Amino acid sequence: MPVGAARERAGGHPRAVPAVYEVGPNGAPVDETPGTPPPFEPYRVKVVERLPNPTAAEREAALERAHYNLFQLRSDEIRIDLLTDSGTNAMSDRQWAAMMVGDESYAGSRNFTRFESVVRKLTGFPHIFPTHQGRAAENLLFSTLCRPGSVIPNNMHFDTTQAHVLHNGGRPVNVATAAAYDPDLDAPFKGNVDIGALTRLLDLEGSEKVPLVMVTITNNTGGGQPVSLANFREVSKVAHARDIPVYLDMCRWAENAYFVREREPEMRGRSIAEIGRAFFDLADGATMSAKKDGLVNIGGFVATRDADVAARLNEAQILFEGFTTYGGLARRDLEAMAVGLEEATELEYLEHRIAQVRFLGERLSALGVPILRPVGGHAVYLDVHRFLPHLSDEELPGQALVVEIYREGGIRTVEVGSLMFGKEGDGGGPSLELVRLALPRRVYSAAQIAYVAEAVGRVFARRAAIRGLRYTHRPAHLPHFTARFAPSEEVAAKVP
Repeated sequence: MPVGAARERAGGHPRAVPAVYEVGPNGAPVDETPGTPPPFEPYRVKVVERLPNPTAAEREAALERAHYNLFQLRSDEIRIDLLTDSGTNAMSDRQWAAMMVGDESYAGSRNFTRFESVVRKLTGFPHIFPTHQGRAAENLLFSTLCRPGSVIPNNMHFDTTQAHVLHNGGRPVNVATAAAYDPDLDAPFKGNVDIGALTRLLDLEGSEKVPLVMVTITNNTGGGQPVSLANFREVSKVAHARDIPVYLDMCRWAENAYFVREREPEMRGRSIAEIGRAFFDLADGATMSAKKDGLVNIGGFVATRDADVAARLNEAQILFEGFTTYGGLARRDLEAMAVGLEEATELEYLEHRIAQVRFLGERLSALGVPILRPVGGHAVYLDVHRFLPHLSDEELPGQALVVEIYREGGIRTVEVGSLMFGKEGDGGGPSLELVRLALPRRVYSAAQIAYVAEAVGRVFARRAAIRGLRYTHRPAHLPHFTARFAPSEEVAAKVP
């Protein structure tokens, strides 16, 4: 009999295995959903953490207290947390062991030497500056290179990247290929830069106004989509012909390399490290949030080939982040980051990582849920306009969907669209309206992922009844972190 028919509930919240499973002769759940089988975890569990299980009434009270902004929820109010894959990873036994050899010297720590050696081996960049996270690396880079009137091209800026450009007086410009804006188009490299658009922009603005070209791998804003090596070669060629440096946002570089290995014929059979190095050799530097493909909970870096830029970064790092050999981190975190950067290149790990994300995407598709195709490297993105076509943009459909998914199953996700980017970016930000379900690395099981798909499927089944939200407080910058909302009908009722 279907397990879903006999679920124990508390306030409407499912407590047993998802309804997509059935019980076999031995009483164990059997997966009979169409599609590929759940991915085999290449690790075993050594420590467990209890999952909270808030009731429907508790979830509703939490939403009201948080003003319908899921960033304001407490972790003990969340059943499955897919808000972000940044810093939410499970570290390995090797990483935890590495932390025990932390040398907490203020300057010249041996952990920095190990960290620097690993980053140089992976990237080839000679000048490396650790930071406490990727946002700090962006701050160092853009405060050093960006000035009022600067133009910064990127395939698609993420919200913090865009915010740092704007904060320093620059203008962020997205130059992704047109394919990036078609959620239903199944193309292999939707993260690519539109070379024609980039060329026209550089010719129009001139090299004196463009201090760098940036390319984000994978393209988070556009659905975690990869950039091909062939495309990046063209970016490098176009920029360098005009003496403009090229920088990578490399926070998900290993996942990007996996897709390149899978989809770009010349790279098939090559190692992840080799493919990554092919990208880095074409670049002049990079920013990195190691909270993604560094498999740690905190840490990052900025790197460059340019000695003059390095000298300015050195001064900025000491001012904002701490001394150059710790960069705002405990030295034991540098050691864990070094191990994590190496582990992220392991093919067995990446095969499981990508398979988990695809597993969620296939489950959702089997339930008819509209998602961005193809499934990207770190998350599944729901296509909000097809999910909630009856809600206008003024009713904040992405945030309304985020709230409804939490209300249904205690699952925290995040809007990636008009709320996250507002009207600050070039052309008012991306034309995509998405909700991201980001999977932390090495954290959730196949059964838990199936539970997510079932909950989202139930929301989709009752989508016509979902109502919109309105702002009650909207900050000027990065509004999705601290904005406040209320149901549309409540706001309308208060208008005289």
